[in-house]
Amino acid sequence: MDTEGLSDPKAMRALAHPARLAILSRLRIEGSATATEVAESAGITPSAASYHLRMLAKYGFVEDAPPRGDGRERLWRSIGTALQVGVVPEDRPDVREAKNVLIRALRRDAHDEVERALSAVEQEPEEWRDATLFSRTTLRLDASEMARLAGEIGKLLEPYVASSRSQEDAPEGARIAEAQINLFVRSSRPVPGLPTEDHDRAAPGPDGPR
Repeated sequence: MDTEGLSDPKAMRALAHPARLAILSRLRIEGSATATEVAESAGITPSAASYHLRMLAKYGFVEDAPPRGDGRERLWRSIGTALQVGVVPEDRPDVREAKNVLIRALRRDAHDEVERALSAVEQEPEEWRDATLFSRTTLRLDASEMARLAGEIGKLLEPYVASSRSQEDAPEGARIAEAQINLFVRSSRPVPGLPTEDHDRAAPGPDGPR
């Protein structure tokens, strides 16, 4: 949860849950909320949301927020630290496994977000359709160039990050959008080989080959 990244296996496993990721996203983007309010966003019951909030608080992802109104409702807020997860050779086996679990959970959540956007893109106004980009680009670069590229992308995105840019600071008509950036070295694909003649033959019927 700092520049060194997450390192507690229990904390990472606690976070690698769809409802908890949804709750944390809701608190980061829209600010403090009650269990009932985050329950609606996560599609769970308020009692389940309360449990997940307590688990997130246990590992330092959320905390109590200042009360509002008559103070009878318990408010929660995200602890405003960046989440960074990276696999390094020095990781203990349990840390490596927990990191992989969390990274895969984050990737599934990101994939679901893209699927929802694709399903709704035709209903968006023309200006938003024109601004939407789903892109995949193959690069050729060395490690230092890729690290520099990651830093440059981060600097470009920084002024627009929703958790640090309020609705009042953004232009009129601003909406919540998402940028998904993946920079990685491709691993070799397995070579399946050529199909045999048997693969091209029709499957035999009940009375034998046709």
